[in-house]
Amino acid sequence: MEKRRLGSTGLEIAPLVFGGNVFGWTVKEETSFKLLDAFAGAGFNLIDTADVYGHPGGESETIIGKWLKKRGNREKVLISTKVGLPVGTGGRGLSKAYIRAAVEESLKRLRTDYIDLYQAHSDDPGTPLEETLEAFETLIKQGKVRAIGASNYSRRRLALALEISASKGFAGYQTLQPLYNLYDREEYERELEPLVKEKGLGVITYYSLASGFLSGKYRSMEDLAGRARGPKVSEYLNERGFRILRALDEAAQKLGAKPATVALAWLMARRSVTAPIASATTREQLEELIRAASLKLDSSVIALLDKASAY
Repeated sequence: MEKRRLGSTGLEIAPLVFGGNVFGWTVKEETSFKLLDAFAGAGFNLIDTADVYGHPGGESETIIGKWLKKRGNREKVLISTKVGLPVGTGGRGLSKAYIRAAVEESLKRLRTDYIDLYQAHSDDPGTPLEETLEAFETLIKQGKVRAIGASNYSRRRLALALEISASKGFAGYQTLQPLYNLYDREEYERELEPLVKEKGLGVITYYSLASGFLSGKYRSMEDLAGRARGPKVSEYLNERGFRILRALDEAAQKLGAKPATVALAWLMARRSVTAPIASATTREQLEELIRAASLKLDSSVIALLDKASAY
């Protein structure tokens, strides 16, 4: 399995990250274990979660922790989790006190004494960036966290955070987890990608399949009836979205692959992207995602997808 350097973290990851947001939400523990077994068994090594994932919160980390303990494979797997969004306990934000408390809860649920990548889930304008970064620096010095990253930061705030880390001698954000896929391109490509390239940040994208829209399963409002992600996917049901699906269908037929596989392969081919995050609820879905790592898109297919998804 090809491994890619995740920015300057010193971590090397396979080109697909398993999104643990489904664990404890749309996937129960037994199925979660089977999916994780298949993912790791295929040579992939980074699992992304957050303290808020699962309902009412924490279930995803708990399931992953149980799996790690049962399989005894902690040293072979990389774990990425996040802090900052509201959890069931009512806590939120990126203050020093909250980060210090939240990391202990995540470590307990994950049944580990360190987190490979600890990320700020969302910017917290109410807490000085210096305070947040100092808290992360302390966790790294304590050996509880190996590297830190940011998610849902604007270009301005991310650049400022990197400046503060450099001036204070703190460990800086080494990764970014942005919203990015064939449909949602503009903000990342215009605002964040230039900074990512300049600073050498690793990038793991979320909503890599646009909440499942790019799988091609949802082509009308009727297709969304009773679906957990229906409200989000409905935003893509427009002419541009249908144009992207038609291009994916064409590319998939040419390559003998599924639209979801092609959509992920397009992300993997972007030079600034280390690996997309994608989740699966069945073994069949997971196989589609896994195949993307070995699917090479030629220039004509990339041009087709670029044109269809132009903003």
